[in-house]
Amino acid sequence: MPAPVVKKPAAKKLPAVPESKLKFSKKQISKRVAESKRRLKKAAVIALRKKENLVRAEKYQNEYIKAEQREIKLRRLAKKRNQFYVPAEAKLAFVVRIRGINKVAPKVRKVLQLFRLRQINNGVFIKLNKATINMLRIAEPYITWGYPNLKSVRELIYKRGFVKHNRQRVPITDNFVIERKLRQAHQIQCVEDLVHEIFTVGPNFKYASNFLWPFKLNTPTGGWRKKANHYVNGGDFGNREDQINRLLRKMV
Repeated sequence: MPAPVVKKPAAKKLPAVPESKLKFSKKQISKRVAESKRRLKKAAVIALRKKENLVRAEKYQNEYIKAEQREIKLRRLAKKRNQFYVPAEAKLAFVVRIRGINKVAPKVRKVLQLFRLRQINNGVFIKLNKATINMLRIAEPYITWGYPNLKSVRELIYKRGFVKHNRQRVPITDNFVIERKLRQAHQIQCVEDLVHEIFTVGPNFKYASNFLWPFKLNTPTGGWRKKANHYVNGGDFGNREDQINRLLRKMV
């Protein structure tokens, strides 16, 4: 007698995946792949920029050292020959506002506006030329100024530096803040580029200085004691020449 035929149970069919869900999954995968590629590209750009910025910083440092050595050499040579060494005229000034606007003459008010010195203890970098020196003379009773050295320029930008972005005051948190605005048109892509452009009063000084928001500094220890007197008479206003650096140590 033949064995009875046992019927196999029918295989359960898996529920069909809706087409809309498949399309959504494909889109998600494409997005993740694109995001991954974008992150890799960004990481490569950041690594490249870091390398470039280190090379630039080293180049500038060597330039500063050579300039300082040249100054020392010229001073020693002049001394050896019983002569006086006269350094080149300063090209850069740092200007600080020390007085308010009560009873300010319209001409003085205009100069302070052009210098962007809207508040007491605001400071800005200025390129020295005939026009700006005349403006400094007009506003002199309301400002103090002098010739900042490399250390002062660096400390101001690194410790107190803010820039203009979409009319907002934005802190310099990384080099990309600078690169986004100045790299393409002015070849300034990092903080050291900005320091170099300001300190050397380079060809893009105007754009670099305007990109920096006016510095908001602390009142020096003991405050402004003799605002009505010129610095040469023991007061506060006027040209301090290289002594501006001592003042900035108290204000930064």
